[in-house]
Amino acid sequence: MQIKNKIRSIALLFGALFLLLPARAAAEVNVKEIVFEHLGDSYMWHITEWNGHEVGIPLPIIVRSHEGGWHVFLSSRLEHGAEYQGFYIASEGNHAGKIVERNAAGEEVRPSIDISITKNVLALFISCTILLLVILPVARWYRDGRMTPPRGFRGAVEMLVMNIQDEVIKPCVGTQYQRFSPYLLTVFFFILINNVLGLVPFFPGGANITGNIAVTFLLALCTFIATNFNGTKEYWKETLWPEVPLWLKLPAPIMPVLEIFGIFTKPFALMIRLFANITAGHAVILGLICVIFITASMGAAINTGMTIVAVAFSIFMSFLELLVAFIQAYVFTLLSAVFIGMAVEKHTTES
Repeated sequence: MQIKNKIRSIALLFGALFLLLPARAAAEVNVKEIVFEHLGDSYMWHITEWNGHEVGIPLPIIVRSHEGGWHVFLSSRLEHGAEYQGFYIASEGNHAGKIVERNAAGEEVRPSIDISITKNVLALFISCTILLLVILPVARWYRDGRMTPPRGFRGAVEMLVMNIQDEVIKPCVGTQYQRFSPYLLTVFFFILINNVLGLVPFFPGGANITGNIAVTFLLALCTFIATNFNGTKEYWKETLWPEVPLWLKLPAPIMPVLEIFGIFTKPFALMIRLFANITAGHAVILGLICVIFITASMGAAINTGMTIVAVAFSIFMSFLELLVAFIQAYVFTLLSAVFIGMAVEKHTTES
């Protein structure tokens, strides 16, 4: 992790040098717009451009207007600032990039309900399908009663499953590990698949799923529920009335307040850790790639030299992010198992 942080620091310092480039060259390429467009969600899955025309996959828009009634249509109806059935995509303001409409007062507002299939939603469908295709063949192998271990891809998946269960889940959770193995293994493979897909630069990859705070929030919430809803009496006793000197509990409940605060900070740390690491990796790689286009108007010599450096750094960072993709899935699963184990520790010890 220290090596990764040092390399990222070098890459960020390298990128910061280009802030000193002539404003004319930087203005031709809006790096901020490119990076945030990739990191954010959208109503169309952009693939490439061909002969000046955008090539992408239009996605279904499903909204309910403030005036009443549902509207279903493809996002291609809203291309290039077009308006359809009173809806359009805001270009600026608090709702920039989101579908909006005008209310009776002429104000720009969001629809009362928006359940559109966005790029991130479609990517989630794809990653969940891949997750099933990865896990179910291994499960089917043992369901059929075969005694020999699977080989090939199924054997590799089984080896990874057994490694995570034996080296992470079992020692961290304790004797009740079988209750939580399905959830923890699902979380591990879900994060790993989405992390890897996010590094693939073409469809169906490229979506920033685990770099979306809503996704990491939901994952952390699941760990929060699994931890506290399965907490033993000893766990809650140590939380609400810890074994510390009485003056730390009465008259001011200093330690109980800190312990309760810790219940929420643990999943919060899980959420931020995953979100920040994945987002930072995507931003650094995109920033390095933009260097090629920023220096295009600065002459062949400078552009060639900076292109070689940018490509070399980008390739190196991409391989590094493959390692980070596994590490972040591993760390999230490990910490979730530790938190769950702490909640059931006393119960398992007594049993």
